[in-house]
Amino acid sequence: MKKRRQNIEIFSLSFLDCICCGFGAVILLFVLSKFAEPVVIEEIKENMQTEIVRLETELFEIRGETPILNQELTAKKEQLSDAKEKLARLQGDLSEVKGRFAASEDDAKVQNIIEGRLARARQALTQEMQRLLKSRPKKIARSVGGIPVDSEYIVFIIDTSGSMQQNAWSLVQKKMRETLEIYPKVKGIQIMNDMGTFLFSQYAGKWIPDTPARRRAIISALASWSAFSNSSPVEGITAAINLFYSENKKISLYVFGDEFSGPAVQPVIDAVDRINTATKDGSRRVRIHAVGFPVVLEKTNQRGNTGERFAILMRALCQRNGGTFVGLNSTRP
Repeated sequence: MKKRRQNIEIFSLSFLDCICCGFGAVILLFVLSKFAEPVVIEEIKENMQTEIVRLETELFEIRGETPILNQELTAKKEQLSDAKEKLARLQGDLSEVKGRFAASEDDAKVQNIIEGRLARARQALTQEMQRLLKSRPKKIARSVGGIPVDSEYIVFIIDTSGSMQQNAWSLVQKKMRETLEIYPKVKGIQIMNDMGTFLFSQYAGKWIPDTPARRRAIISALASWSAFSNSSPVEGITAAINLFYSENKKISLYVFGDEFSGPAVQPVIDAVDRINTATKDGSRRVRIHAVGFPVVLEKTNQRGNTGERFAILMRALCQRNGGTFVGLNSTRP
């Protein structure tokens, strides 16, 4: 008996329900996505506008900094150019120094050769020649202790104040003898105190002849000399230059003192410049030397330490008038 084949319904109700639900879900997703899209686009638009504003701001800042950076770049280029020029000059100076050094080395070599030859020549001298060399008179040194001794006339300006008399007079006499010894023979000597008073009144305004007996008389008379003094060398210096200045005489002036009680240093320097005029070669006809005695070590008036002011004044005068200042560190003979 044949079985009857059952008819299968492809489009059953259940199948159609599934299809409808599927289409409904797709439509729902489509509707939901379309609903959210404007919100997302608006957020993206706002974010992009914010970014554009930020980038424009940075652009304006960069454009504003560009001229400044260009100026700095130009300045750096100029500095670099100056540095290159300085480097070139320094390299040129270095080359010149190297050339001089090489030349000096060559000169030194030549000098060594000459000295070697002279040494050999001296060794080759006979005993008689050596004896003759030993008996030759020695040349007088042109300077002693840094003090030039080329003058033909010498003047001593000595502070005779109480501080010098009580504390340094023995040393003054010693320094007088030592100074005279470095001048074996001169054409004239004169001794004045810081006020312009002469040691020997009979020779006032005149030169004392230089003889051994006269030198001994100077040292002897100096031991008991006590003329009035105002503790300032200015009067004695100006008096000596005014009295003895001469265009055809070489004169050295020695100032022995411990104080300067005057009001100011510069007016004294200017006054000496006016009366001790320079020669054609710029030198002064009267050399001024000074010896400072360390007697006054403390402040004595409103102007300060007069001992220090003496040193300041005499250093300046000696420097401007071709002389030397010697500061002693003790008053013991």
